[in-house]
Amino acid sequence: MTLSDIASVSGKGGLYKILKPGKSGVLLESLDAGKAKLVAGASNRISVLSEISIYTTTKEGTVPLEEVLKKIKQSFGADLGVDSESDGTELKAFLKSVLPEFDENRVYVSDMKKLVKWYGILLKEAPEVLDGTTPEKGS
Repeated sequence: MTLSDIASVSGKGGLYKILKPGKSGVLLESLDAGKAKLVAGASNRISVLSEISIYTTTKEGTVPLEEVLKKIKQSFGADLGVDSESDGTELKAFLKSVLPEFDENRVYVSDMKKLVKWYGILLKEAPEVLDGTTPEKGS
């Protein structure tokens, strides 16, 4: 699985594996243990994780989410020292340690909470995404 196979749905918690497009929308399956299926239609805003970036103050202006997730894995592994319930000061310090050039005016605490939550889900349900390795087809 890669970040191109995983999406976030606005208004729904958690992350979803993209199964296939359907007539009335995209068929998704939650990455949690429940494996609930959901058809996301035109009224749902779906964000594919491979297309998400974090604002920076660099010349490029953004860094892909995938790069940030891999930096978190290299620096912290499974123990981030923060969680999605941590206060804003702790979350900002955490992100600054991973991505010193993040744009503090455009990256909100709510974004940081999402990042930490998504990292935890990926670490548990799709660790290959964080390692940069993809399993062979059929395995």
